[in-house]
Amino acid sequence: MEALIARSEIADVAEKVFADERLTIEDCIRLYHTRDLLALGYLADYVRRKWHSEKAYYVVNVHLNYSNVCYAGCPFCAFGKYPKDPEAFEFSIDEYVERLGQMLWDDVTEVHIVGGLHPKLPFDYYVNLVRRVKEAFPHLHIKAFTATEIHFFSKISGLSVHEVLERLIEAGLGSLPGGGAEVLSERVHELIYPRKASPKEWLYVHRVAHQLGLKSNATILYGHIETPEEKAIHFELLRQLQDETGGFMCFIPLAYHPANTKLGGKPTTGVQDLREIAIARLMLDNFPHIKSYWISLDTKLAQVALSFGADDIDGTVVNEKIFHMAGAESPMALTETELRRLITEAGFIPVRRNSLYEPIN
Repeated sequence: MEALIARSEIADVAEKVFADERLTIEDCIRLYHTRDLLALGYLADYVRRKWHSEKAYYVVNVHLNYSNVCYAGCPFCAFGKYPKDPEAFEFSIDEYVERLGQMLWDDVTEVHIVGGLHPKLPFDYYVNLVRRVKEAFPHLHIKAFTATEIHFFSKISGLSVHEVLERLIEAGLGSLPGGGAEVLSERVHELIYPRKASPKEWLYVHRVAHQLGLKSNATILYGHIETPEEKAIHFELLRQLQDETGGFMCFIPLAYHPANTKLGGKPTTGVQDLREIAIARLMLDNFPHIKSYWISLDTKLAQVALSFGADDIDGTVVNEKIFHMAGAESPMALTETELRRLITEAGFIPVRRNSLYEPIN
């Protein structure tokens, strides 16, 4: 394979990878245009194995959204609904805790909590939600609220981002998910998510979270109106913040699903999905983990992605709504046995982890 790499159109990029040199924005743009997908995958797998050998990680978790009511009205989103929409929902804290209890079994270690930007819920609702979940289920790690939500909480409460996060940490918040980044481009922000946190604001929330000792993830939403140049800058901005704080655990490429959205468009292809994961592994040289999010990809492609740079396949999930409301045809949940089988059949060693990527025997 290395002989084929030497003859590839990205042979010079490969030399940098083998020499542990950081790739540039220009290198990244070339990787988006290369036709040599197998060479790209080989390089990403080379880096992935340097980080993790043959290990592939998963978590036993559940997703439960507190509401999908959202004033932002982003055209790429099928999840958020205005308050009077017949598909809109919201849980009281008591309802949320009761429903979460119905979803749990002994092995679950994480609950993933996100929602829309609700125009009427006060900040105390979110603090009390975290506190009540932690009191009811003290063994659970609470991974909750995207940077977009944290920024929104700051606006509605009059508190600083620092103060918002301090109150949530005191209530039991364990880490931040990576959603809401979309593409860290002012052009894309103005066109498809102008009411949500800007790229600078999203990065600022994660910087403050890391300073307070919270770990977090990061994402990109690809396959809509973004350009390769904008995605390359997205990676560069994340690398810079990670160099500064070291607080990011995992990067998750998220495929845009156009069904039931105002933006429309076409679904991503398998080639595009594998390219995004491979490029993420090569560009984010200071991120420990790259996730193959089976909800977004489907289980079969998620398996292949483990050989294209990904080392994590997420978890059991149980009740994901955001991608399924946009047309995802992946299962709503997987058992731990199914996750381990997917990883093993792909040629890797399954490693159950907790929310902070510490192995669980």
